[in-house]
Formats: sequence, C-alpha cells, structure tokens
Amino acid sequence: MKKTLLLSIVVLSSICAFGQDFPYGEVDNAALNMKKYDKDTSAHAVVLNEYGTSRIAFNSEYQVIATYEYHVKKKFFDNKEFENEGSFEIPVYAGESMVYETADDIKGITYYHDDNGMVQQVELDPKKVFTVKDNKHWSTIKFAMPALRRGCVIEVSYKIRSPYLFNLHSWEFQSHIPKISSEYEVHIPGFWNYNFSLNGYLKLTKNTAKIEPTCFTFGSNGYGNGLSADCSDILYGMTDIPAFVDEEYMTSEKNYLSKINCELTDETDLNTGAKRKFTKEWKDLDYFLKTYYGFGTQLKRKELLKEKIAALIASKTDMYEKAQLIYDYIKTAIKWDDRNSCMSDDGIKQALDNHKGTAGDINIALITALNSAGIPTEAVLLSTRDHGSLNKLYPNISNFDYVVAKANIGDKSYLLDATEPLLPFGMLPMRCLNDQGRVFSLDKPSYWIDLNTNQHENITYSLDLTLQDDGKMKGSITRYSSGYSGYLRRIEIKKFNSVNEYVESIGEKMRKTKIVKSDIVNIDSLDKPLGETYDVEMNIYDNMNHDHLSFSPFLLNQITTNPFKLAERDFPVDWGMPSDERYIVNVHLPQQYVLENPPQAMAIAMPNKGGNFFTAFDGDNQNFSFSYDTRFNKSVYSPEEYPYLKELYNKIILAQKNEFVFKKK
Repeated sequence: MKKTLLLSIVVLSSICAFGQDFPYGEVDNAALNMKKYDKDTSAHAVVLNEYGTSRIAFNSEYQVIATYEYHVKKKFFDNKEFENEGSFEIPVYAGESMVYETADDIKGITYYHDDNGMVQQVELDPKKVFTVKDNKHWSTIKFAMPALRRGCVIEVSYKIRSPYLFNLHSWEFQSHIPKISSEYEVHIPGFWNYNFSLNGYLKLTKNTAKIEPTCFTFGSNGYGNGLSADCSDILYGMTDIPAFVDEEYMTSEKNYLSKINCELTDETDLNTGAKRKFTKEWKDLDYFLKTYYGFGTQLKRKELLKEKIAALIASKTDMYEKAQLIYDYIKTAIKWDDRNSCMSDDGIKQALDNHKGTAGDINIALITALNSAGIPTEAVLLSTRDHGSLNKLYPNISNFDYVVAKANIGDKSYLLDATEPLLPFGMLPMRCLNDQGRVFSLDKPSYWIDLNTNQHENITYSLDLTLQDDGKMKGSITRYSSGYSGYLRRIEIKKFNSVNEYVESIGEKMRKTKIVKSDIVNIDSLDKPLGETYDVEMNIYDNMNHDHLSFSPFLLNQITTNPFKLAERDFPVDWGMPSDERYIVNVHLPQQYVLENPPQAMAIAMPNKGGNFFTAFDGDNQNFSFSYDTRFNKSVYSPEEYPYLKELYNKIILAQKNEFVFKKK
C-alpha cells in the first residue's frame, strides 16, 4: 500500500536553474512578525526553509568520504512545539571497524523581538551539545536551542562526515509541522551508482540534474592512477509541504512520510577500474543466513535441545500436541528481554542458560527445538510494524528486525512466536502483522509468506436484564473474548494483582452499576474463549422520575469518539486483522412498564464486502431482544475506503447513544 517510486535521473548537459543554500545568520522582519502560516492556520510552527547536500569527495587525508550538510530555519507561533522542534538529535554510525561518522560545524541561533521591538539573537553554546552512546554501533548527538519563546525563529546547521558510502543520507521532506520549502542536492562521481527512491504520497516540485565535468580524479597529490569521472549534480525539492498527521490504525509513519532514500548499487574500484556490485539477490542473502553464526549455525544445533525435548514429548504421538508442548516449554525456558532481533548473536545456549534473551534468541531456539522433535519448521524473517515496511526489490538483512517460526504439521502451517507467555499456539502478536515475511530454511531457497493470517478479534456481549418493581435493573452481563481479543483481555487481567482487583476496575467503568457477583473462566486456557460473567444491579431512575426510566445497554466498550477525523487519508487503515463484535440484549419488564421507543432496525454495509453494521429488534413491550453486530472483514483498508470507514463509525456512535426509555402504563 506504500507508494515508493524509483526515480529515473536524466542527467542534463546544460546548466539548469539549481537550488542554492540560503545565507546563514540572517533573519528578516517578515519571518519574525509572522503570526500564522496561511496554508495551515492550525500549525504551531513551520519550517521556513530547509536545504541539504550530500557529496562524495576526498577529505584532507585523501580518503573518500560522504559529507552531508544540513541547514534549516523554523518559525514558532506559540510554545507547543518547543520540545519537538526546538530540540535536535543527530545519529552517527560506526561499522564493524568501529570507525564513527563525525558531526561537526554544529551551529544554531535563536532570533526574537525583545520587549522594545529590537531583534535579539542567542547562539547555541557548544558546551551544551552532548553525545550519548546508544550501543556499539550508534551514538546520538543531542542539543536544544536556547531562548525559545513565542514568535521566535531558530536556525541550525551541521555537517556529518561518513566513510560509509553504501547509503547516502536520506532526506525527509515531510514532518509533523508544515514546510514552505525543502530541497536536497546530491553530488555523485561516476565511480558510484545509486538507486534513488521517493517514498510517500507527495510529488516533487523539483527534480533536475546536470553534469559536472571531470569533477573527481583519483590521481592528485601523488595518489592514485589518474582515473577521473564526471559527477551527477541532482536536485530534489518540494514546496508547500503539509504536516504529516498521525492517526490511529497505521503502521510505522516512516512508511508514509515523503522522503528520498539512496542505496548504492555498484562502484568502480579506484585502483583497478573493476566494477563491484552491491545490490544482492535473494540467493546471496540465503547463503549469508545459512552460514552466519547467529542464524544458520544456531538452527543446526538440534542436539542442544534434543534430550530435553525427547523427554518432554515421550508420551505423545500426535505432532500437533508435541509442537504445543515444545512451544509452551520455550515460552517458560527463556524470558523475553523486550528486544526485537532476527538473530541470536550470542547463541541460543547462552539464552537458555540465562533464561533470558531477545526475540531472535527465543524463536530460533523454538525453531531448533521443533526440528529436533521431527517437526519440520522454518524461520520467517519480518519487519515489525514500528520498524517499517520491507523493500522487496533489494534484499538487505537490515530490513528485518524480527523472526518467528513456521511449523509445518500435516497439511497446515502455524506461525509461532514464543516471546509472549499469554500468546496462544498459532497466533502472532500485533507487532508482527506487517504485510509479508521471508521464509528461510537450511535446505531450500527462501520465499515470501503473508503475515496477515486467519487471526481475528471476536467479542460477544450477552446481557439478560429484568426491570424490578422498585425501578432497579437486575441480571447478568457476559462477555466472551476469543481469538486475539482473548489474548488482549488476558493481558489486561494479568496487569492486576488479583482477579478481584480486575473486577473492581470493571465495576468502576459501568455507571450506576454494582457488580454483585463475578465469574471469569479460561484465564489460563489460552486456546479457549475467555468468559466473564457479572451479576449486576443498576439504578436507572432519572431524577427520581419513576414514570420514565432510561437505560443504555452499552455498559462495556462503548464507542464515543470516531478514531477517523481526517478529511481524507493518504495512507491505509491497517488494524492487523478482521474483527467481529456482537451485542445481544434481552430485557424483561414488569406489567406496569412498557418500552416507549422501540429502536428501528439499521443496516449499513461497506463496498466490496469490507464490513457492516446492523441492528435488530424483536419482541413486544414486555419482553424484547435487541442486538447489533459490527464486522470489519479486512485487515487493511485503502485510502479510497477511508470515507466509508469514517461514516460507518459515525453510525455506530449514533446508534450507541440511543437509550431505551421505559414508561409506566
């Protein structure tokens, strides 16, 4: 569903009108006096101008490096974006050689009008620029701009110098505040070829290129063999860029932000002139994984768990039962440390010994254990929802950040993740439901598999209530949660110190309702529906008017706000799996009361069987049944279907606002 456009660069021999960095250290009164951004009057801040360049060239030590320069100027209308847009983080990378990229020439100025209307400026203090080491490969340089106040303008610039040419610096045109102008220029000698891709839904307003003749020669200063090349000078630009607005039910925003990505495809060896290809095929990645210590080597360690697994399943003959026992064992043997990984870099033995590990440690141990029991199981590498979507054109191990098991039993396959104790056999957590994964094994080529499996969210509410002569309503409320809903409900229950505390929290959510008795079943039977039954008493008098009583049956999980608020949405609605929620309400009235306003039946359906909402009423004035059913039949809805989802939710909210009114005869 994400739009990624491979950009075809036409290199022009003539000089085009090109972008140019704006002067540093200058601000005009128009920017300082600006009270709002006319194209988005709700914006709390706006990027006035943004310019960046990436250039491959020699440094002072005659080493080939990529230099990225960034320059931005922002306007603040109030103080609501100070924390997000007034603070900066610059990630720098170190590869296996532990040679770090460097960030330098970090400068910043805050401009503002003082009480006398004079323009003041405060420069960023270099002593307040800090470096935080995140892990062995990444550090982050952090700083916050000084003297932020309403109406101020800030300006920041810096450079990153990198020996790593595989990925030139990406460029994000879109952010959470609007931008008036954003341009990115790249200078690439002909010795290096890159794939450029435009991500997102916005179109470039500039996409031009020119030739810089003989801009790069490997032979000056007595070094090299005199090889030289022309350079491509490419400019990408956008103007009047709207802010990216987050909304519910979406995967990582990086899938939809408009940006430019660059990836090296091949380079020329400066010493020999030979071409070296970097774009890999899937067979190359297959070989790497099969031979890598943290993956293929661990999958071969079946003997590590064979004795333990053999004893565990000794009395079982059914392969499905064996797989369930092994799955439950791994869930208890290794506790997840909340880190995603598609590898077991320190080996599954260490994770088993420590009883703790990453998702890679746990699920590679699961795959190995299942194979040791004779259950054919493959590894499925995937990218989690927060990590972003996969680039299926260019295989790259860095695109993956998670691994699960695919157990093949009879003519069925089961996707398994042993990181979550409450996760049933054959169900994946929501973070894994992200389009497709790549299946890898030790004895055949890899292939794609859909991750949006047959998982569902299913909830059924059953209410049986009787109005008493004294005006109180008594009866029972039952909720059955199955599929993914049962998993989520079990997590909610386990957050409390006891089931009684959980029941108390349920009672607090129901207005004018007292829980007299409760019964919750199948909390630990993960493959069965979770059942909750509450005997309740409700006082439904309204201002002590005994002639008219009102009652809303939506005591649990009432929808009061539409999660879809945008006029239109450029990215899909992705909630991972289909869902079905049903309400069945049976009401019994004493002889002196009748139902004043029987609800009208309603039926609304989305196009192409995408979903529906319908209500039904049956009975007479004394005993009646009311039901409604909300079904969403798809995991992902396109932007074109967004208006129908939005309208469906509006109808649901209206329906749930209606109350039953009981009138005395």
